[in-house]
Amino acid sequence: MRILIYSYNYYPEPIGIAPLMTELAEGLVKRGHQVRVVTAMPNYPERRIYDGYKKKLYLTEYKNGVQIQRSYVWIRPQPNLLDRVLLDASFVITSFLPALRGWRPDVILATSPSLPVCIPTALLGWLQNCPVVLNLQDILPEAAIHVGLIKNQLLVKAFTALEKFAYHTATKISVIADGFVENLIDKDVKANKIVQIPNWVDVNFIRPLPKENNSFRSEHQLNDKFLVLYSGNIALTQGLETVVKAASTLQHIPDIKFVIVGEAKGLQRLQQECQNCGADNVLLLPFQPREQLPEMLAAADVGLVVQKKNVISFNMPSKIQVLLASGKALIASVPDNGTAARAIRQSGGGVVVPPEDPHALAKAILDLYQHPQKVKTLGYNSRQFAVEQYSFDQALNHYESLFYTMIADSPAIESAVVSKQEVKIS
Repeated sequence: MRILIYSYNYYPEPIGIAPLMTELAEGLVKRGHQVRVVTAMPNYPERRIYDGYKKKLYLTEYKNGVQIQRSYVWIRPQPNLLDRVLLDASFVITSFLPALRGWRPDVILATSPSLPVCIPTALLGWLQNCPVVLNLQDILPEAAIHVGLIKNQLLVKAFTALEKFAYHTATKISVIADGFVENLIDKDVKANKIVQIPNWVDVNFIRPLPKENNSFRSEHQLNDKFLVLYSGNIALTQGLETVVKAASTLQHIPDIKFVIVGEAKGLQRLQQECQNCGADNVLLLPFQPREQLPEMLAAADVGLVVQKKNVISFNMPSKIQVLLASGKALIASVPDNGTAARAIRQSGGGVVVPPEDPHALAKAILDLYQHPQKVKTLGYNSRQFAVEQYSFDQALNHYESLFYTMIADSPAIESAVVSKQEVKIS
């Protein structure tokens, strides 16, 4: 099978969609498929083009058998709404040429965000007569409108029309949680067009490791501490100030230490919040190299998932699967009726507290600190659930099966079969 993955984010970007699409592409190659990825010059989460990729319009790389076709994008470190529109537009325009120049795919997988990627993938699917899977990691523009990122009514109408176009032109839509299914059906998307495939985690790479002789703990003088860890994006939807405020209320317990790992810009903002709250029990660190991720996760006693009140209910952070696979107890400061809260309750590996409530978060942390056996039980449940529900091999099987089914149903395949039969008859 020849598979084209059209994804704005890819390796070496450390968080979000990039690691997922990298694992999927490389996993498909290991199963004998040809895979090429059309993507942008790496820039996330710093929103700066990485060294080695600057001042390039196009660049083709190969990594672990995957052909990676990169193109220039308009990016600004602190983007306003116009910058975000120009970013999406630049990727739509610059990425189409390399996508068209490569070999003809049997199937295209497009990831959203970014939603405008549906334009080149729909055109490519039409020109090359191949099916397109739209993989929804978030539902736009609804999520952006909900958090106040898009307020202009003209843009709201434009993006809403684009959303309808994306759903209409996709052959299938893969979603990561049941909340997405409900949302799409409410928008008159046919149920048989939707396939639910949860995001995954490599349970062989991310796995429980001992806290003893842990290099991350030793390097940062965290031995014998009860470590509460947040690692990931620090943006509008997270509200990490809640964590800092919770930490400030627990300063009287010197054994409890908070570690927040993220991008430099977000850390600068949190550093100011720590000073305002007097939270000197918070350690702020930049993203760690991916190969050190299992060791960092193993250092923690508790992993945090944090969202603001206004985050739309179907948002499902990929860090949940990672924390579960590492065998950690989770505390989720998230909307009670959301997909994230539901997933954590189903796992039996964590507790849910109201979002943007520092006292509730501090109380939950203190409870786990005082009950180490509960921490162990939650961690055991986390690992078991991740292995059963979120293993990478399961997700790979689902995508491979979906692609084969779509190719078998493709008009291009049917035409080829008819042509072969005509040749035999003549």
